[in-house]
Amino acid sequence: MSMNRPLTHQQQQVYNMIRDCIVRRGYGPTVREIGQHMNIKSPNGVMCHLRALERKGVLRRDANKSRAIELTESISSLVGATLGVEGRIADGACTLSNPARESIDLAGLTGEGRLFLRVVDDSLIEAQVRSGDLVVMHKQPHALPGQLAIVRTGDAETCIRYWLLEQGRIRLQPVSRTQQATIVDQAEVLGVIVGVVRMLAPLVAR
Repeated sequence: MSMNRPLTHQQQQVYNMIRDCIVRRGYGPTVREIGQHMNIKSPNGVMCHLRALERKGVLRRDANKSRAIELTESISSLVGATLGVEGRIADGACTLSNPARESIDLAGLTGEGRLFLRVVDDSLIEAQVRSGDLVVMHKQPHALPGQLAIVRTGDAETCIRYWLLEQGRIRLQPVSRTQQATIVDQAEVLGVIVGVVRMLAPLVAR
């Protein structure tokens, strides 16, 4: 949790109550609910804590909303965005077990500097990226040789290319083998592709 200054003991208790409420039911508590939980009889006493938490940068409030309390920390980081690896698939057979208790941390998908780009055609199919996929872009001003990067060339065209170095110059290699590479002296890297998210079927509500 990032903050400008440390919280007092009671401020931390109020913050924990708000956080647990948001994780449990998806929205924040009312001033009355905080007062009841903390045994603070005066609404003004609750507001003093909320204003202090807002000044310290851990929450924000919107006076125009009935559920006005939101945390500046992302929900994914609050719940610990991980999924357990509960089985293996080999030769068409599935074994549902996880003796090693392996888990995958998904927080990297939503970390600072990351965003999704929707793929709307099959121009990246040779990189195993299909129409409908979401690619995860990490915003950064550089790329390593061989990385799939989002680059902007001198003519202001923005494209996805493999970033390669060739005799002191930059080789921008398209994903499709039918397209020709471009050799340039300079190119601006906007970010690199670090992941792909693919949903094979819509989630069914229970």
